[in-house]
Amino acid sequence: MRPRRSDAVGAPAYPRARKRFGQHFLEQAWVNKLIAALGTSPDDTFLEIGPGRGALTRALAPHVARIVAVEIDRDLAAALPAHAPAHVRVVTGDFLHVDLDEVLRDEPRPLRVIGNLPYNVASPILFRLLHEAKHGRRFRDATLMLQKEVADRIMATVGTAEYGVLTLQVGLLADVDRILTLPPGAFRPPPKVTSAVVRLRFRPPTVDVGDPAVFERVVRGVFLQRRKTLLNAFRPVADSFGQEAAPLIELAQLDGNRRSQTLTLAEMARLATALQAQAPKPE
Repeated sequence: MRPRRSDAVGAPAYPRARKRFGQHFLEQAWVNKLIAALGTSPDDTFLEIGPGRGALTRALAPHVARIVAVEIDRDLAAALPAHAPAHVRVVTGDFLHVDLDEVLRDEPRPLRVIGNLPYNVASPILFRLLHEAKHGRRFRDATLMLQKEVADRIMATVGTAEYGVLTLQVGLLADVDRILTLPPGAFRPPPKVTSAVVRLRFRPPTVDVGDPAVFERVVRGVFLQRRKTLLNAFRPVADSFGQEAAPLIELAQLDGNRRSQTLTLAEMARLATALQAQAPKPE
């Protein structure tokens, strides 16, 4: 089971924070700030990732129509329904593996997402949200509490050290705003890092990448060797498709001597679509 941070302090009697889950419970004052920043509507349905002891769940519930809360910690999941309103449904499971089609089958779309994400699996959760958002048809937006370094990577500008796979994958499918920055003292016990809250507003892609799976392979491939030139970093990706890197880079109208972190989203999309245009079609 994955470690995670939780969201509550000052809640009714609950099991103690467990180190193996990396639990850090959010102080009530910061819960209130987060609720104020959400901009809720009485018609909203929220999917909450990792409700923990339920401080955020209980604070959010009076402002919305429904909450579906997915909690990995079986003890916390068992305790939460007794302290939550009737329109909160608790699902026990790991968000990375629960069947969202089943869990959300009877819920209206698009839903909104809120979550205090565990540091070590924040990226996989983000990628699942992007995949499941389906251009805003399943999820309208996602307000997420992350390690500040992860938030910096999501919002990085081209050419910076933080710019990379996460920046491009999120930027393809969502607009991002930073909502809050939280010091370690916002949690109990305090973590050793600063946190940030960001909001992803899902939308259709701004550029044509062709097959999203190929685009992801290209992005991950060139950033795997980000210190190399684009030509050398892209070569293993092109080889895996039975193609030569240099002609594809030329087809994409790019300079093979550039570094990966200097390529914009649109330029990376051109590289991915050039590869797809030249790759052999399956029979």
